[in-house]
Amino acid sequence: MFSLKSVATVGGLTLASRALGFLREVLIARLIGTSPVAEAFFVAMRLPNLFRQLFAEGAFNSAFVPMFARQLEEGGPKAAKLFAEHVLGVLLMVLLLLTMVAELAMPFLIRVFAPGFHEYPEKFQLAVLYTQITFPYLVFMSLGALQGGILNAFGRFADAAAAPILLNVVLIVVLFGVVPYTGHTGEVLSIAVTVAGVFQFLWLAISCRRLGMHLRLPIPRFGPDVKRMLVLMVPGLIGGGVNQINLTVATILATLQPQAVGYLYYSDRLYQLPLALIGSAIGVVLLPSLTRALRGPNPEEGMRIHNRAIEMGFFLSLAATVALAVAAKPMITVLYQRGAFTPDDTMKVAAALTAISLGLPAYILNKALTPGFLAREDTMTPFRFAMIGVGADIAISLVLFHFIGYVGIALGTACAAWVNCALLYFTLRRRGLLVIDGKLKRTLPRLFLAAAGLGLALWFGIKPLEPYLADGEVVRALALGVLVASGLGVYLILVIATGAIQLADLKRFLRRG
Repeated sequence: MFSLKSVATVGGLTLASRALGFLREVLIARLIGTSPVAEAFFVAMRLPNLFRQLFAEGAFNSAFVPMFARQLEEGGPKAAKLFAEHVLGVLLMVLLLLTMVAELAMPFLIRVFAPGFHEYPEKFQLAVLYTQITFPYLVFMSLGALQGGILNAFGRFADAAAAPILLNVVLIVVLFGVVPYTGHTGEVLSIAVTVAGVFQFLWLAISCRRLGMHLRLPIPRFGPDVKRMLVLMVPGLIGGGVNQINLTVATILATLQPQAVGYLYYSDRLYQLPLALIGSAIGVVLLPSLTRALRGPNPEEGMRIHNRAIEMGFFLSLAATVALAVAAKPMITVLYQRGAFTPDDTMKVAAALTAISLGLPAYILNKALTPGFLAREDTMTPFRFAMIGVGADIAISLVLFHFIGYVGIALGTACAAWVNCALLYFTLRRRGLLVIDGKLKRTLPRLFLAAAGLGLALWFGIKPLEPYLADGEVVRALALGVLVASGLGVYLILVIATGAIQLADLKRFLRRG
């Protein structure tokens, strides 16, 4: 079931979804920029997504999929389907109750998750209205998580991976074909989110029907299997909660400063592109490779693999960090600055992007360091360090916010990533689980030198391109392309010239990438 084809299919569909999602953000920035409508809509998107990531895609998925797969293996499709139907009955009951309570308590929830909005009654009312419209999205996405788990258990990865694309397609269609003809952008977008949830649910339901897994809706019963699943969900809820606390704290703090929610939202969307693509690639490939090496006849091979993963993490993350930090303003100008997104918004978002990008190498190195524990079946150490990182994020963000506002939130996130990275690294070294080899010791200073060269190339390259970066859509897009391509070329030349990475190794990496 696990194959390169499956990984490539899921990865390709995920990349397509992210590309469409970025186009969606560009269109939203053009229409509503960082206005009160934009801030209210971002909060309305954040709240159901928080519950979805915490519950449906986190705790529920991690508990349901193994149990469904076991039922499928031991009792066959009929037993697995019966188990899924029992879960469906309980899940739908819980979701409907949660949605009804949330809809009634929405003013209170917005006061908790967006306390700064209370000083602006119009923005507060918009956030309440938009979130009441989008919250049912949670119901459809949670039911979709159940169906996606069924499909994945049967090896139908593409159908589940394609579902998120529908959200972006619906929103893009609405942004092009509906929003320009109405005066209620926030309301239309909020409705579109829930409608997209319905489409995603139907897409997955049809896919399940093709497998013979058309689920009936039974009377909710807390049978032994369902109770067992709920017990298994508890660790997932705790782990998922750790991952979401940073996001929640950032949102709460950002609402205390006008337009800060929008500044952080747009910078985070751009920052997530290299983080997701580079970090995920390293994490996915390293863990199974390292695990096999450590359990094989030559454990030293595991140390070599781990060193090369760290080396590749630095090679990719340093370039991305320097590009985001130095060229933040040109990137934001070309990608977002149009319509309601003003030059002042560009400067503010660029400041947030520069700050948060400083943590990018640490986040990517965390993906390379954590498998050192997981490959040895130690899950608690990375979990404890993640908790410490969350505490550091909260403390640093709270302090810096009082001095430099929303930029302090971005810096707090970056600093917390480095705290987590340092804890992982020094613990691996102390336990003798990671020994930096000579090749990595020689390579790192040369990579930093190449990254410094990239920074200088971008710095001096921006000035002559400024007139073109302020020109029409096509011209400024071409100018940004020239800037990025030139910087990448300089970086690769310096990497090879300094001997940081051999040309043959680079060619091999590009072929495998």
